[in-house]
Amino acid sequence: MNPGAEWLEADGLGGFASGTVSGVRTRRYHALLLAATEPPCGRFVLVNGFDAWVGRYPISSQRYAPDVTSPDGAGCIESFVAEPWPRWRYRLGDGSTVEQELFVPRDRPAVVLRWHGAGRLRVRPFFSGRDYHALHHENTAFRFEPERRDSRFIWRPYDGVPPIVAVTNGDYAQHPEWYRNFQYDAERERGLDFTEDLASPGVFTWDLSLGPATLLFTTDEEGMPVEPARWAANSAVEAYVVRRGKGKTIVAGYPWFTDWGRDTFISMRGLCKPAEAREILLAWAGLVDRGMLPNRFPDRGSEPEFNSVDASLWFVVAAKEFLQVPEIGRAVQAILSGYSKGTRYGIRADGDGLLRAGESGQQLTWMDARVGNRVVTPRIGKPVEVQALWLDALAIGGPAWRAAFERGLKSLRERFWNEAGGCLYDVVDADHERGKVDASFRPNQIFAVHLLEPDRARRVVDAVESRILTPLGLRTLAPGEPGYCGRYEGGPSERDGAYHQGTVWPWLMGPFIEAWVRVRGGTPESKREARARFVEPLRDRLQFGHLPEIADGDAPHAPRGCPFQAWSLGEFLRVDGSLRG
Repeated sequence: MNPGAEWLEADGLGGFASGTVSGVRTRRYHALLLAATEPPCGRFVLVNGFDAWVGRYPISSQRYAPDVTSPDGAGCIESFVAEPWPRWRYRLGDGSTVEQELFVPRDRPAVVLRWHGAGRLRVRPFFSGRDYHALHHENTAFRFEPERRDSRFIWRPYDGVPPIVAVTNGDYAQHPEWYRNFQYDAERERGLDFTEDLASPGVFTWDLSLGPATLLFTTDEEGMPVEPARWAANSAVEAYVVRRGKGKTIVAGYPWFTDWGRDTFISMRGLCKPAEAREILLAWAGLVDRGMLPNRFPDRGSEPEFNSVDASLWFVVAAKEFLQVPEIGRAVQAILSGYSKGTRYGIRADGDGLLRAGESGQQLTWMDARVGNRVVTPRIGKPVEVQALWLDALAIGGPAWRAAFERGLKSLRERFWNEAGGCLYDVVDADHERGKVDASFRPNQIFAVHLLEPDRARRVVDAVESRILTPLGLRTLAPGEPGYCGRYEGGPSERDGAYHQGTVWPWLMGPFIEAWVRVRGGTPESKREARARFVEPLRDRLQFGHLPEIADGDAPHAPRGCPFQAWSLGEFLRVDGSLRG
């Protein structure tokens, strides 16, 4: 049992509960009730956590600055399981045991806590009422006094913040206190502010010998407890497919991402059932503008961000099975037409049939990190994976685009091959200079393997395997290349600088395994070998059903970034399923 391992329970609206096995909150995003007011956006942290005691024994843990843990109930944890929902078993100093379980109902901004055992249980909750990216500090504006309605207690911490509603089968005594200087170690490691003050209005109590204790927190003022008989487990996959308006979308990752175009179209192929995929594609289809889709779904009052060359192309790839749906088919044709004629940021089909893109100061590919005004990997020109996606999109587009496909395919094979390296260039016509190439060894070439002659395809896959493959994914830059960063750590500038300069991305295992099997003929034997060599080691890295966003390029490839990432899990599930078929 890893005390620092993180668990996640999502509500299907963009909100969630999350924390660590030990109970210590290490991130500003760890909370019991984190609700999305405009699903899946407008997130507020309302109930951050709680202290709990059974008799004189603590069954909770808090971390305070400077580096003080008090109380330390983690030492009493006898077992923890994350399925079907998080459950802890504590063995107290007198030999007795207490069980605690946490459940997040689907499609409701709520969390239910339940305790079983014997003795007097006391629970003191910690509230904030802040934006989920922010931190909370002691102030005179916080409203401690609740409204009381039968078994419900309703707090309205600040104007413009959702209410905190508690429903319980226990007793409550008002005893307001500020708890100061909670310390979030993961935030400190990321070079960010890491201390917070939380408000605690009072204490809930139960006599566990009389039966289980239940405490529900929600934003619904009419909310009632969800009985255990009606609890239904939420799978890891279900965490990412959430509601947006009357439709569905995909949250790119927890705890800090919402829904993004590129991530959505890549993730959905492994995460979504056909009906869900159709619904999501329809929601995006109406946003095509000059051939482009925004890379972020516009929230109310915000402008769409058309800052991705590949998001629209990934839409076409994801839409392949839905072209008969009129709105989706029209969106595909609009994308191909817009890109062919030319659109924002210099994106247009060139005379060689390839797709050029990019302007100074803009990051348009999936390698989109920037430090201040510096784009770390600008990749202006003709990036290799963009060409692969462009050719795939032309092929999907039908007979009208066949000639454009053939012209682009010929150019790809002629212009990207790097004989000396036995691989593909990462960018040709770099910086829009005819003939200039970027020979950096990166994973993007893996997306073009299916478009190459068999001998070259095999050489590319072998080179990728030998130079940038790790058990958790592909490095974004080969060790030994100029600018390689083997550790994703430090403050925001250091981390952003390393993001695509050697850092490992698990989602790239999907296209790599697909290409590896392809160049070996797609035989049953190659599929079995791929499962043993690549899929099973990656399965061993699953944490409570999830995979992280990134990992260090250097061994032992420690997980980094967002701990629960949609396209990491989606691509794992997609390729795992394809090898079973």
